[in-house]
Amino acid sequence: MNSVATWPSMAERWLDARGRGAWIATMVIGFILFWPIGLALLFYMIWSKRMSSPLRHCGHSRRHRADTLWQPTGNSAFDSYRQETIRRLEDEQEAFQAFLDRLRAAKDKTEFDQFMEERARAVRTDEAQDAAPKGAPRGTPGETARPGPAAEA
Repeated sequence: MNSVATWPSMAERWLDARGRGAWIATMVIGFILFWPIGLALLFYMIWSKRMSSPLRHCGHSRRHRADTLWQPTGNSAFDSYRQETIRRLEDEQEAFQAFLDRLRAAKDKTEFDQFMEERARAVRTDEAQDAAPKGAPRGTPGETARPGPAAEA
């Protein structure tokens, strides 16, 4: 009974020692023999992150390096230079963000002014057409109707 209970962990260690290819081969064989076995192995490999790339785990070391960037180095001249540079870059970033905000506001104002002008022009055109007499031909305001060939005869 003891050996039956420990064979899954022994198989897992054996496959881990042989690498990712052994896990994939075992999964494929499981699919060939009986598809639920292959599916179970696939889910286990995804759940246990057996197929994850080692590059994905380097995020922790990057965060660790980022944390050490803000710690003092012991060189006071370099630390003050770094602090001054960071402050200057933050100021430049704020100034650039303010410039972008002003640029967006100016663009929005221009578009809004254009919209209002087009709207006012449409209202004036509608009012001019409504003010024309009902029997008069519709044309541009101030345009007189010319007699056609039938009116001349």
